[in-house]
Amino acid sequence: MCDDDRTSGPVGRRTLLMTGAAAALTLNGVDSAAADEGGGTARYDGRTAENRRTEPHETGATGATRTITGHLPTGAPDYVYLPVEIPDGVREIAVSYTYDRPAIPPGTPGNACDIGIFDARGTDLGGRGFRGWSGGARTEFFLRADDATPGYLPGPLDPGTWHIALGPYTVAPQGLTYEVTITLRYGPPSAPPVPSYPPQRAKGRGRSWYRGDSHLHSVHSDGKRTPAQIAALARAAGLDFITTTEHNTTSSHRAWDGLWGDDLLILTGEEITTRNGHAVAMGTDPGVFIDWRYRARDAVFGRFARRVHRAGGLVVPAHPHATCIGCNWKFGYEEADAVEVWNGPFTLDDEVAVAEWDNALVAHTHGRGRFLPAVGHSDAHRDPDVIGLPQTVVLADDLTRDAILTGIRKGHTYLAESAALTLTFTATGPKGEHATIGDRLPVRDSAQVTVRLDVTGAPPGTTIRLLTDQGQRFTTPATGTTTWHTTPANAAYVRAEVRHPATTAGVPGPMAAMTNPIFLDRRGG
Repeated sequence: MCDDDRTSGPVGRRTLLMTGAAAALTLNGVDSAAADEGGGTARYDGRTAENRRTEPHETGATGATRTITGHLPTGAPDYVYLPVEIPDGVREIAVSYTYDRPAIPPGTPGNACDIGIFDARGTDLGGRGFRGWSGGARTEFFLRADDATPGYLPGPLDPGTWHIALGPYTVAPQGLTYEVTITLRYGPPSAPPVPSYPPQRAKGRGRSWYRGDSHLHSVHSDGKRTPAQIAALARAAGLDFITTTEHNTTSSHRAWDGLWGDDLLILTGEEITTRNGHAVAMGTDPGVFIDWRYRARDAVFGRFARRVHRAGGLVVPAHPHATCIGCNWKFGYEEADAVEVWNGPFTLDDEVAVAEWDNALVAHTHGRGRFLPAVGHSDAHRDPDVIGLPQTVVLADDLTRDAILTGIRKGHTYLAESAALTLTFTATGPKGEHATIGDRLPVRDSAQVTVRLDVTGAPPGTTIRLLTDQGQRFTTPATGTTTWHTTPANAAYVRAEVRHPATTAGVPGPMAAMTNPIFLDRRGG
């Protein structure tokens, strides 16, 4: 989940980074080709956002600097765009910003404002002009044709009207006063780099269970680790694949050169971080950007979910019941391919996500809604976040992007807190019918089904729980092999959990591992 340094207290793994929005305001422009001494005022919803005078700080043959100051009241739009005229001959754009943090009453959010940039192609929804986003993780950035700050995309600096995008995520009762400084440097053009993207297959073991973590953050958004550090930690955690999922940017897609190998498949993606929840776009084509500047009330999420699917990826709502502002998932699950029910160390909001997911399984067995597989990811940002806690273990035909995504889409997955913990979960009918995780076992209503769970590497004190559409049906210490019998008339599905000892009265212990269900399809008779 989003994790930055803008709060006054300790930084937790579920502290929110600034996100996108539906409402937007474009203020008066800044002309850097000539000194523009004019100020301006833009009105919206009966309020005023003032973009004050721009002051030239330096001019000459090699560069020019302007500073924009302004004030936003409480209730400002989700996005405020500052147009900046970029003349021909600019080889670098450098931007820095600050905003005030006045004292606030207890229980009132203070100021938090994010920043990004769009080029001369514009700010229209869809992101055609998108050139980078750092949220609240940085106070400055630069772009050149051949290089850019992590989170931003190198490339041509075409002349025209660019826009600095401010994201006033929360605004104090006194309002938010900002200052943005833009420096343009001139010189001969440089050549854009040729991106090197990860290959879409690794050596693999043929059809097998592969371990992965598909929600990770690096220095390309609000993480503190480099891609090289993440790759090393993923290998140390025993992972076979990872997905790079930065908040609202694709700049990390080209940052893994030399880090993949026969033993590690690196998929590309994005964490679509909106004001009404976050979704992992998992395994999208390299370089494909998915816009996030909308809310559930705008009824456009389906458009961007289709964009993820056209790019070959999966839509996975992340931490749907997290408690940070903007983290709760409000878009529904119609376009989702899976749901992240376990995010980092298992906490009460994960417990709620598992319960909601289980209710959806019951509805699916009654013919209402699709089967939505469960996945789990670390959402690791920095030390001491553990990459691979949890991990999704996928039954796939090979270690390739297509095979991994197919296995997840089919629900051929279980979740585990580490590579030390392995599950084998099967259901067998009276005539030798056989099914494993995510499968359907078609047998008669009264046929006896044998459910078997083999657990290796279970931590001491853990307990196995077998659950059906009636809830928990069987529990036993997690040692070796567990066998249980049922019938399709008595259980529409069976799934397994391995739990640590309880730490809160009335709540099961934290999850150590869990499976997707095996469905028992009733044939009658």
